[in-house]
Amino acid sequence: MKLTAKKSVKEAIFVKNLILNDSNTFSSIEKICQIIIKCFNTNKKMMLCGNGGSAADAQHIAAELSGRFYFDRPPLDAEALHVNASYLTAVANDYSYDVIYERMVEAKGQKGDVLIAISTSGNSPNVVKAAKKAKELGIVVIGFTGENGGELAEISDHCLKVPSNDTPRIQECHILFGHIICEIIEEQLFGKK
Repeated sequence: MKLTAKKSVKEAIFVKNLILNDSNTFSSIEKICQIIIKCFNTNKKMMLCGNGGSAADAQHIAAELSGRFYFDRPPLDAEALHVNASYLTAVANDYSYDVIYERMVEAKGQKGDVLIAISTSGNSPNVVKAAKKAKELGIVVIGFTGENGGELAEISDHCLKVPSNDTPRIQECHILFGHIICEIIEEQLFGKK
């Protein structure tokens, strides 16, 4: 057990060191934060989507923005697209699971909004369809993927690729990216407290 635990920690540190030494990642984060800040400053919203652990990350990031991160301040309009279970199950049943996010983006999305699309492979059909619909509507698409990026990397305006093909390591870095973005946005919009 101890060997497994140490191996996981070493692998996590290794991947985070790769990110730490990649200046392109930090340039991308800076551009992404500028886009999101503009979105909120113009009374637009952020939508997020993903499956499984990526859905949990989407909901987590939305909660940090619509609630609070480090300090009390006005809420920001950020929502994970899977939180309405009645909608999700109705659309999955009546149409297809592949269109659950695409239809919600079509219903809620407007030009100038931001969609954060999270998929470790970059090939989750429902996330890819949501990103394509968002692009059609003039919504900025930010992808969070693994090393290969998949189809989502090709569609996204900006894509943060974790330099790994190991799902747990990718997801750990996705929430790290989310937390970094939340911290910068909160500081820039409301001042450091």
